[in-house]
Amino acid sequence: MAEVKFVNVKKIFGDNLVLNNINLEVKNGEFCVIVGPSGCGKTTLLRILAGLEDVTEGEIYIDNVLVNNIPPSKREIAMVFQDYALYPHMTVKENMSFSLRLRNFPKEEIKKRVNEAAEILQIKHLLDRMPKQLSGGQRQRVAIGRAIVRHPKVFLFDEPLSNLDAKLREEMRIEILRLHQKLQTTMVYVTHDQIEAMTLGSKIVVMNKGVIQQEGTPIEIYKKPQNIFVASFIGTPTMNFIKGKIILENDKTFLIHKEKKFFIPSYSFPDYSKYNGKEVILGIRPDDIILDESKIDKENAISARVDVVELLGPRENVYIKISDEKTICATTHSFNIAPHTEIKFSLNYLNIHIFDPETEKRIN
Repeated sequence: MAEVKFVNVKKIFGDNLVLNNINLEVKNGEFCVIVGPSGCGKTTLLRILAGLEDVTEGEIYIDNVLVNNIPPSKREIAMVFQDYALYPHMTVKENMSFSLRLRNFPKEEIKKRVNEAAEILQIKHLLDRMPKQLSGGQRQRVAIGRAIVRHPKVFLFDEPLSNLDAKLREEMRIEILRLHQKLQTTMVYVTHDQIEAMTLGSKIVVMNKGVIQQEGTPIEIYKKPQNIFVASFIGTPTMNFIKGKIILENDKTFLIHKEKKFFIPSYSFPDYSKYNGKEVILGIRPDDIILDESKIDKENAISARVDVVELLGPRENVYIKISDEKTICATTHSFNIAPHTEIKFSLNYLNIHIFDPETEKRIN
């Protein structure tokens, strides 16, 4: 195991600033997931850690050793790519042992390590097969096994599940999580899939445009997103955003959005008085919009028109229009809501998010 540190790291390709002053620490044994949209710099950051790209500025440490000028083969890391990159003319056993044979490991040690990795990944019965005889999930297990046998200090994963179908992705997420629990090795995992980030990571790093937007545990990122980008990127369905003006009326605080009034209790927005008469953006997740009549705050209920109801097995996504703007509600129960009908709803006041419309940063 090893600690990983990025200190003031910048990467420039030509005139393009890809990474801008990255400071990040991944602790011993931590499962750190770097998540963000395509082009945000997450894969470049991983490749710099692996030594496949040079830094323009800054320092990278693995196990407290500066590795800027250390070649990839000496960094004691192992990388699993999106493409399995297995040698088609070698068996599973030969693929997994290739790096060890290159380094002239004793045959008994190679056999021991391959068998241990195959046992962990439950692929012992596949050791004599060729890659073309394997499914996508089996090939990815072999690629992970090839990394395990090296006994690296740090595992790097570059979107390893992108080529798998939905069911296999779910299965492999569980396998990778189980692998980390068993090995307790430092892992840095890159993905654009926020579901993978939330389910796998003990620490999540959200990136956009070459900058770290927020880092923290999955629940911290979900419950307290620090800006609108993080709030919109993490969570499915995405968070709703309602722009309006804060007013104080009869000792109560409201957000006025066109002709609608959203009640905001003081415990949800302690600094409400500073924003009296000012524009803010209210963020509310779909599952924090209350549709159940027995739980609605009737005094402050808001009316809306139902547009579409989307049935998803144990839950429904209800698309409503508030002053002609689309808003998504998520409910685990059916309240016999039909399209094109009028309904009333209120908010879960404990989970209200307030953002500054200019800086887009959280202010509550």
